[in-house]
Amino acid sequence: MTGHIIQISYFIAAVLFIFGMKGMSSPLGAQKGIVWAGAGMLLATLVTFLDGNIIKNVDHRTVNYILMIIAIAIGGGLAWVSGKKVQMTDMPQMIALYNGMGGGAAAAIAATQLIGGHIQSTTAGTLAVLGALIGSVSFSGSLIAYAKLQGILKGVFSLPKHQWITYSVFAIAVLMGAAIAATSGMFSWIVVLFFVLALLFGVLMTLPIGGADMPVVISLFNALTGLAVAFEGFVLNNAAMIIAGTVVGAAGTLLTQLMAKAMNRSIAKLLSPAPPSVGGAQEVVGSMREIGAQDAAILMAYAQKVIIIPGYGMAVAQAQHKVWELTQLLEEKGIEVKFAIHPVAGRMPGHMNVLLAEAGVNYERIFDLDEINPEFPQADVVLVIGANDVVNPVARTDKSSPIYGMPILNADMAKNVVVIKRGQGSGFSGIENALFYKENTKMFYGGGQEAVNKLIAEVKQL
Repeated sequence: MTGHIIQISYFIAAVLFIFGMKGMSSPLGAQKGIVWAGAGMLLATLVTFLDGNIIKNVDHRTVNYILMIIAIAIGGGLAWVSGKKVQMTDMPQMIALYNGMGGGAAAAIAATQLIGGHIQSTTAGTLAVLGALIGSVSFSGSLIAYAKLQGILKGVFSLPKHQWITYSVFAIAVLMGAAIAATSGMFSWIVVLFFVLALLFGVLMTLPIGGADMPVVISLFNALTGLAVAFEGFVLNNAAMIIAGTVVGAAGTLLTQLMAKAMNRSIAKLLSPAPPSVGGAQEVVGSMREIGAQDAAILMAYAQKVIIIPGYGMAVAQAQHKVWELTQLLEEKGIEVKFAIHPVAGRMPGHMNVLLAEAGVNYERIFDLDEINPEFPQADVVLVIGANDVVNPVARTDKSSPIYGMPILNADMAKNVVVIKRGQGSGFSGIENALFYKENTKMFYGGGQEAVNKLIAEVKQL
């Protein structure tokens, strides 16, 4: 009877996960989606206390329950505190970190099964090894992604013959994994060395990837975590893990492919970046031209069409509410205002969409790259607030640039461009933005919220 209750509960939890994923596919239903998915996770966690292996093992039942409660208290407590304190600008780092924890948990499950001698067949051993390899790579790779997003690691890092070393580590890990699967984890020292190599491969794979590609990497690791969980679900015969892991893996894989396509990069090329070229990069000519709040406000207040391009700088300044206030003022004057969102704007997929939805921007005003790009030549003013690499024209012309070939928002084709920027620094990819030097571009220096506040004050006086 208990077994039936567990399986039915796992099925309900899986359905809740699916409804949650569906809700999170749109900013309008994201909040409800998180609640549905959270309810499914809570149900799956509570049902675990009825697991037959725990109930039958009378000698260790109490200890197991105590350990489970302690683990839930620690994990839930840390998640609650960090979730309450984290700023929206730091959300990508948190996602990378939590995603890595999921991969690490799957790898830890595999470790207990392999070292503890619980593998009953070659098939189970193979699935455990696959889950261990993928989960370990996701764990260590996500930690490196977190460090890069947090600014702990800056730039790209590579060793001499880096790709050769990386592939060699991976090949040795695969060979050891095959040996472990064939012997059902009989030799614990091989298992330990296998995990060390898998973790090292995740680090080596992520270190040379540039910051501009990090949103795609996070999405890829999310997919890997889902696959690792699904594989370990087969090993444990846990329906909830199988379904949830498969759904997350499929969704993450699809999102990774879509984002890679949006950046005009193959996933293989993304994971094997060529060493940065020395010299040969196109020199940016011209000079930046500054504009004051009054002149920028006049440009916008007397325009017919304004396109706003938000980026990470808007998130840092938490200026989305002020941007929405400015939008409403312009629309009251009969000006058409649209928002243009690049697929990799910010530090994670959908970062800008979430910020704008939080500020109350109607979803109908938000357009993706393919929809909005044909409209830039007709725009009187493009307001760029915090975006950098996603509007850099060198992506079309400079083959030596790390962002060459990446589709960009065609802001430079508008009649006037106003760029709100704190200073003259480069973007996340570390290169100069040729847009800032063009004749039709004016730089409005200042923090995002402060600058938009000035624009609002000037527009109200016109």
